[in-house]
Amino acid sequence: MHKNLLAVLLASALGTTASAQKATSPAAIKSYSAAGKQVQVYTTAASTQQRLAAGDKLSFQEVGQPLETQPTIFVDPNHTFQTLVGIGGALTDASAETFAKLTKAQQQEFMQAYYSPTKGIGYTLGRTNIASCDFSSDSYAYIADNDKELKTFNVKHDEKYRIPFIKQAIAAAGGKLTMYVSPWSPPAWMKDNNSLVKGGKLKPEFRQSWANHYVKFIKEYERQGIPIWGLTVQNEPMAKQTWESCIFTAEEERDFVKGYLGPTLQKGGLGDRKLIGWDHNRDLMYQRASTLFDDPEASKYYWGLGYHWYETWTGSGMQFDNERRVHETYPTKNLVFTEGCIEKFDFSKVNDWTLGERYGNSMINDFNAGTVAWTDWNILLDETGGPNHVGNFCYAPVIGDTKSGKLIYTNIYYYIGHFSKFIRPGAKRIATASSRDVLQTTAFLNTDGKVAVVVMNNSEKEQAFQLWIKGQAAQATSQPHSIMTMVVN
Repeated sequence: MHKNLLAVLLASALGTTASAQKATSPAAIKSYSAAGKQVQVYTTAASTQQRLAAGDKLSFQEVGQPLETQPTIFVDPNHTFQTLVGIGGALTDASAETFAKLTKAQQQEFMQAYYSPTKGIGYTLGRTNIASCDFSSDSYAYIADNDKELKTFNVKHDEKYRIPFIKQAIAAAGGKLTMYVSPWSPPAWMKDNNSLVKGGKLKPEFRQSWANHYVKFIKEYERQGIPIWGLTVQNEPMAKQTWESCIFTAEEERDFVKGYLGPTLQKGGLGDRKLIGWDHNRDLMYQRASTLFDDPEASKYYWGLGYHWYETWTGSGMQFDNERRVHETYPTKNLVFTEGCIEKFDFSKVNDWTLGERYGNSMINDFNAGTVAWTDWNILLDETGGPNHVGNFCYAPVIGDTKSGKLIYTNIYYYIGHFSKFIRPGAKRIATASSRDVLQTTAFLNTDGKVAVVVMNNSEKEQAFQLWIKGQAAQATSQPHSIMTMVVN
């Protein structure tokens, strides 16, 4: 009798296990097929007139095992990774002031070029500065000196240029723009060096006042019609700059968030805003991540980690492996590229092809490392690479030449567009691999079912290849110094 009961229980248990295995079997997932689909190719290439130019449609044919002599880009939509939040750029004081100098027709053209998903490149993400930064015409704060209670808080400075500029961008984007905000420095009197610039640290007695300041800023911007999705704790917290800056070690950031900023956001009804740590270069990002996220009390407030690409100032190349280390160690936290631009502006080099190639190289590698959102720096600058109150002039994708009255679209704009126009919020990155190092690639599956495959060739040589998806292949050619987006529909 006991044996029979045991047999029944075993049979029941085995049956339950088998059912569970069957329900979650990969074979039960509908497999993607490219059979019968077409590929629309868009290309931007050096020494041509092609700029996001639509080419002929390609067709898939059944192809078996590729040979080693057949250059191939493999795409596997059955394996998905992170979900894209958005791609965009920073709406700074400098961008807003330059925009104000454009004619009404140029302003409309500019907004359409960036924010229309059909006639432009469809930006969906934005960042802006809390108080002044290097890309402001001057240094400023939102409160009077020694106003610990923030009774004098106001954003009147921003109402002249920046707030109207951001509101136009939101309208141009169809009424929704995922915006996040970053401070460059607390007010000078809150810091131990009594200055907005050249680093310094937040005095302990002002930690609560400074935490309250983030809440004041977010609520005032939202009152003025600019919804704020998230915030970073501090722009470049390990950089002592000639412009607005403030130093936070990893432990100091952790303790400020754990003891002040995190609880203050929650108490202020902003606990659902995405809080992003670090917001500095890839070189030190793992150490920062481990310090912030290994502390459970601090970690609970953090949605993710932001990073920049300026580790190259030390002579290093871009350190994409550090992103991968953070992503594999803390898979529940989100990686965000919060800033990048090319420095040392030279107007005579606005048509230099390497400008866009640096962006393409970074974006492909950043997305493949797990990044969910990618933010360029200033979306618009003038013919000096400014305005900038410390002479730190840089390139932007679009230059508003106020002397000639023309908008100049650098190839940065087109390279970013190969991602932002065709990879939309909600898209999931899918598995992709190239059999040739000359062809860099990443791919996403959009919510409408379209697959977007980006292929970049930085070499001097044309490269024929096949786009291979589960036994179906389409023949294509990558031009020298080009980027192409292949949309499978």
